[in-house]
Formats: sequence, structure tokens, C-alpha cells
Amino acid sequence: MAYIVSQIRRHFNSAAFFKVTLTGFILILIVAILILCSVPPVSRDALTHHLAVPKLYLVNGGMYEIPAIRFSYYPMNIDLLYLIPLYFGSDIVPKFIHFFFAILSGWLIYSYLKRRLDNLWARLGALMFLSLPVIVKLSITVYVDLGLIFFSTASLIFFLRWIEEQYQLRYLILSAVFCGLALGTKYNGLIIFFLLAVFVPFIYARREAHAGAIDRRKSENKNLVKYSKALGYAGLFIFIAFLIYSPWVIRNIIWTNNPVYPLYQSWFDPQERRISVNDAEDSQVSADPDGGRTKGSLKPLPRRRLLFNESWWQVMLVPVRIFFQGQDDDPQFFDGKLNPYLLLFPLFAFMGVKKDSATVKTEKFILLVFAVLYLMLAFFKVDMRIRWIAPIIPPLVILAVFGLHKIVMFLMDKYTPVTAMLGIGATLAVLLFLLIINAIYIFGQFKIVDPYSYLSGRIDRDAYIAKYRPEYPVIQYSNQHLAENDKILGLFLGKRRYYSDREIIFAARLFRQAVKNSRSANTIVSDLKKSGITHLLIRFDIFKTWSETVFSMREKEILHDFFHSNISLLITKGGYGLYQLRTNPG
Repeated sequence: MAYIVSQIRRHFNSAAFFKVTLTGFILILIVAILILCSVPPVSRDALTHHLAVPKLYLVNGGMYEIPAIRFSYYPMNIDLLYLIPLYFGSDIVPKFIHFFFAILSGWLIYSYLKRRLDNLWARLGALMFLSLPVIVKLSITVYVDLGLIFFSTASLIFFLRWIEEQYQLRYLILSAVFCGLALGTKYNGLIIFFLLAVFVPFIYARREAHAGAIDRRKSENKNLVKYSKALGYAGLFIFIAFLIYSPWVIRNIIWTNNPVYPLYQSWFDPQERRISVNDAEDSQVSADPDGGRTKGSLKPLPRRRLLFNESWWQVMLVPVRIFFQGQDDDPQFFDGKLNPYLLLFPLFAFMGVKKDSATVKTEKFILLVFAVLYLMLAFFKVDMRIRWIAPIIPPLVILAVFGLHKIVMFLMDKYTPVTAMLGIGATLAVLLFLLIINAIYIFGQFKIVDPYSYLSGRIDRDAYIAKYRPEYPVIQYSNQHLAENDKILGLFLGKRRYYSDREIIFAARLFRQAVKNSRSANTIVSDLKKSGITHLLIRFDIFKTWSETVFSMREKEILHDFFHSNISLLITKGGYGLYQLRTNPG
């Protein structure tokens, strides 16, 4: 019996046991996410542009300008990948494509940590990354952020490899290529591009200056050559990254004269407002959780105080709060969820840093500065959302694993075996507790997403979509009963257009102006028909609140006549209604 106990204890204490355990958790996690992916898309951004725009391209037979959809001007490296499964009739496969970028990012973290530490720590890093709530949430939705994470992480790691390998050009080129791909995925890539373009000459010049301080024979001419090479490397990086990104720049210049439209439009064309009436819905104040709120010209920090009634100290602590207070689908709490270990354990990565090799010290410094600068730039420039700072997650995961490793090594070096084991056990208990938070989130997603009801066949595709998108039955009706040339004016649908096979525009402003300019209900019909509108699709609760707010008493009377005499209700379901404009009002 004692022999069996000793053998169990020996295997439990071995690194092999932990490697197998971590691998098992990773595989279970991947399977769980694959199951969660296997349902029809219902997330807002997928239905407004990530799937909607590729679908329109397929219908049109190619890429074309769509002023009605502001997001169609964004870079679309990942969205274009979704064209392939959409062409073959699947809108679920894009979720798997997006998740694949999470796996690739986990592999990058694993590969880096395996080189710097060992296989065990590398597996822990991959698990810590893949199990993060925000990564899980992104993995089961048709977004592009995981592509941005992969490209930015690859660019950063190849940049570190360029330094390690004494500035071999191939690594700098690879870093620039991936940076260009990040730029072509999402405009957040501009921050990555800016930071790395600054890092390249700074790191090269700094390391060479340090080497020159050691070698007193360095001459001023050699210093000049050093700085020239630093600028040359930076120029090469910028040129290659921009070259990879350039197709999207050229497209937007042709369409809008602004390479990063709709960003910085006042710089490129201050006289022009290329805002389609279809973008006007977001300009209306409403309670629509998908429609947004009026933002005006306030900067992000004052706007946050105004919208969420937060004090200045609460606002300034946002870069810390994001690791503790994140919640899905709540803008006040950053519309996503991280884990405290991304903030706590990286602090220990710099414990006893003087004992690290010069390469590791440099890499830790770069990873930390990249994460902090990216976070600060996002904090001061935009309303904080977890997805918008996603590229800092892999560097923080790597630093967190470094920190855990430092804690373990410190305890083993400074204390007796018994004390060290107690300390290590306490550290692992804290880590396990934080990982359990991730596990609870994943279990919660099974309740929210409810994949088994769909995969088991208990409910069909249409019923599943309608469960999450109550306007879907009305859109189905319009697809089946409206003519191909009919045009729908959608009011307060959150611009979710993907499932509509009929042309649909979102323009509360257009309807508002038609009512305000009208002399009678008949005039409203005439104005709408001038824009080609044949039908209205309305979310009732928000439309009622909005109309009571924006219209005068006289306009409300005209609107009342319009609904009773000039349009016909075709179908109502789930709080939405489809109306047809009458040809001969009466």
C-alpha cells in the first residue's frame, strides 16, 4: 500500500503529470468552443457588417462601394475570408475561421514560452490565453478581433526575434508583413503600426549605443552609421507594412479621398459629409441597446462621466478596472471580460530581473511597454471596450507566465523545501481560483448560447435565430412575400441587415424629415416613395418612445393619420411590424 501511495505521489509531483493535465484542459476547452460555435450567427456586428457586407459583395458579384454601411469602408482582410463559406451557403463556418486565429495566437504564445522557459510553462500560457472570457466570447462570434490579435502578436514576436538574432533582415520583414496584415484587418492596427515603427529605430539605436559605450574605440562616424541604419530599418518596416496594407488605402482614396475613412474625415475633406441617411439611426437618442446613444463632440473621458455618472477617479482607474469589472454587452463595464491574472502576475515578471539574460530583459521590457502604451492610447482616444485593446492580451499572458515562473523559482531558491512547496501551493491555488473564474464563464456561455437545442434538432435554424433576434420572423416574411425590387425602411433594428434578402436601409432621420416636412399623411407617403421606400419595418417600443420625443403635437396627429390611413400592417411578431405603403391612400 505504501508503495502504491509513493508511486502516486511521485507521478503527481512530476512535470509530466502537469503537462498531460494542461493538455487535457486545452483539448476540452477547444472542443467546448467548437460546440459553442456550431450555431447560426446572431451577434450584432456579424449581422450588421462582418457577414452582411460579404453577402452583399456576393450578391453584387464583387466588391463595390456601399455608402449605406459605414463599416464597409473598414479594412476587411478577415471579412473577405468569410466570403468563401458564404459562397458555399454556410454562415457558421466563419465562426470556426475566427476561432482558428485564437488557436494560432495560442500557438504563438506556446512557441515563445517554450523557447524562453519550457514546455510546461508554454502549455500553461496557451491555456491562460484560450480560456480568457473575452477570447472565448470572440471565438464563438463572427468578428475579426482574433485575426488582429494573431497578426499583431506574430508581428511583435518576429520583432523580438529580429533583436535576438542580431538584426537579421528576414525577421524584420516578417514582422512588417504581419503588421501590414494587422492594419488590413482593423483600424486598431494603426496603433500597432505606430508603436512598432517607433520601437524599431529606438531599440536598435539603444542597443548599439550600449555596445558602443562598452567599446571605447567607437568613432563618431560609426555612430552616424548606426543612426542611419536605425532609420533605414524603420523605413523598411514602414514601407513593407504599408505595402501589405495599401490595397485598402487605394480603395478608400478612390471612393472617399480619405485612406482611413471614416476616421479623420475632417483632415482629408472637412467640407464633405459622406454620412448616408442610413447612418442616421445611431444619431437618435433611444433606449435601443443596439442603436447606440448620441455622443456629440465630447471626448471619451468626459463622455464616460456623462453617460455613466462616474467620478473622475473612477474614470481614471478604468485601465485597472478593466481587469476586474468587465461584463458582456454592457458598455459601462467595457463590453467584455478579462481576468485579474493579466494584471497581477505580470508584476512579478520583473522580480530579480537583473539575473535575466540581456535578451529576456529586453523582451520583457518591450512586451510591457507595448501593452501599456497601447492601453493608454486606446484609453484616451476611444470609449473603452475590451475588444479594442485585445492586442495587449498575448503580451500580458506571456508576462503573467514569466511572473508565475519567477515566483516559483524565487520560492525554491530562497526557502526550505517545505516552505517553498507551501508557497508554490498557495500560488497555484490563486491561479486555479482565477482559472475557475474562466471555467464558470465558459459554462455560462453554454446556457446563453444553448447549442444543444439546435445541434440535437429540438429547434430548427429559424427558431434558433428568432430566439435571439426577435425581428427575424418578420424579416423571413419579407423575404418570402415581398418583390425583389421592394425597398424596406428599417426603424430601430440596430442595423441588423444580414438575414434580409430584400434591400433594407436604416434611416430614422429620413422618416423624421418626411414627417416634419409633411402637410398631411399623404405627403409622408410621397416623400418616402421618392426615396424608393415601399415598406416599413419597425421596432414598436423604441419607435413609440422616439416619436413621442421628436415630434410636435401637430406632427403626432399627422403620424397617427399616416398609420391609420396610409399604410397596411402585413405582419407583427416579437415587438416588430412590417407595413406596406398604400398606393392609393384612403
